[in-house]
Amino acid sequence: MSKKAPLLPHLDIAALPGPDTIRREELPNGIVVLIRENFSSPSVVLSGYLLAGALANTADTAGLAFMTAIAMTRGTQTRSFEQIFEAIESIGASLSLYGGTHTTAFQGKALAEDLGLLLELLADVLQHPSFPKTEFERLRTQQLTALAIREQDTGARAQMAFNTLVYRDHPYGLSTNGYVETISELTTSDLRKFHREYFSASGLVITIVGGVEADKVLDLVSSTLGQWTTKKQRAMPDLPALKPLKKSRRVEVRLEGKAQSDLVIGTAGPSRYDEDYLAAAMGNSILGRFGMMGRIGEAVRISAGLAYYAYSAISGGPGPGPWQVVAGVNPKDENRAIEIVQKEIKRFTSRRVSEEELFENKASFIGRLPMQLESNEGVAGAISHMERYDLGLDYYQRYQNMIAAITRDQVLAAGKRFLDTERLAVAIAGPDGDGV
Repeated sequence: MSKKAPLLPHLDIAALPGPDTIRREELPNGIVVLIRENFSSPSVVLSGYLLAGALANTADTAGLAFMTAIAMTRGTQTRSFEQIFEAIESIGASLSLYGGTHTTAFQGKALAEDLGLLLELLADVLQHPSFPKTEFERLRTQQLTALAIREQDTGARAQMAFNTLVYRDHPYGLSTNGYVETISELTTSDLRKFHREYFSASGLVITIVGGVEADKVLDLVSSTLGQWTTKKQRAMPDLPALKPLKKSRRVEVRLEGKAQSDLVIGTAGPSRYDEDYLAAAMGNSILGRFGMMGRIGEAVRISAGLAYYAYSAISGGPGPGPWQVVAGVNPKDENRAIEIVQKEIKRFTSRRVSEEELFENKASFIGRLPMQLESNEGVAGAISHMERYDLGLDYYQRYQNMIAAITRDQVLAAGKRFLDTERLAVAIAGPDGDGV
């Protein structure tokens, strides 16, 4: 009697977010509202973004979008920072903003009955931030301290060096959080100008998930954000084409008093819009995520015993984010660890992964989806993700079949396309010593 082939996990499609359970509306001022009711939860989560980010910054203003975002909750034309903080705290809610490369994102949570107040506060900080100087100076001091700490962090310095190699003369090569020199020069006038030029209702997406009826949510969003009208804003710059490395390059950053070296090895990977993204993501899981961090973890950490940690990561954002291997090693083992990583990348890009590896990772991708969507936060993030990358409201209902259809040849092709072993960037940050 022949042994039956194992089966992939089966998802309950009806339980996943989809067109029948997600309401999508566009307000007259351009705001897109996405709502999913969940009356099993007494809370409500909102998340979203608008198209204002560090892509509009230059080398001289790096960190401007980031500082603008975190300063917006520090005071508005009608509320002081203390009043905003007390209003949020009084209802046990949360509200935060973050400035990224392409967008300014926001997230909040409250009891369902307090959604109106949370939206009122969000609308106020988005439309009417006052950027009080005293609060800005406090934030600047905090950020300068964080940047000073970053300068002595081998992991952060290796990543920055890697970005400089891979994204030379490209916006992705700049630090979203800025540098000591640029943050020191920013003023509240710079923040006000950035807000005035780039913040607009048009292109804003807000997702709300929780125990509130969709009609009521739409009424609340319309009454708080629906009246936001702005003059024609400046469009975010187009992302320029990336010039790939012509050959492999290596850079080293040496810091005094460090006991560990951090390595970042890789290149630019696919954007989330790329047709090969899912195959690349599957391949990345096999290469350095699944189980004990995939092949990389097995080769570098377990078999060779060289790394404190070792894994691979793929970005998959709006542009060609990094596809990289990251490892922390004893400084004397730097070169040996790099050789093993390069060998594993070459193996990954020259031979198909095994049927067993592919099956196990497919099962993991499918099986963990319900856990990712078990909270309001997870569902809100998933819905925003579908909107951001034009995946369609039925994306997660198609997800199981898409993952099941990925082939060994597709994984190999994605690896060959992006991880050219003759054009890898190698960045090292660690102490001076024998490992150099």
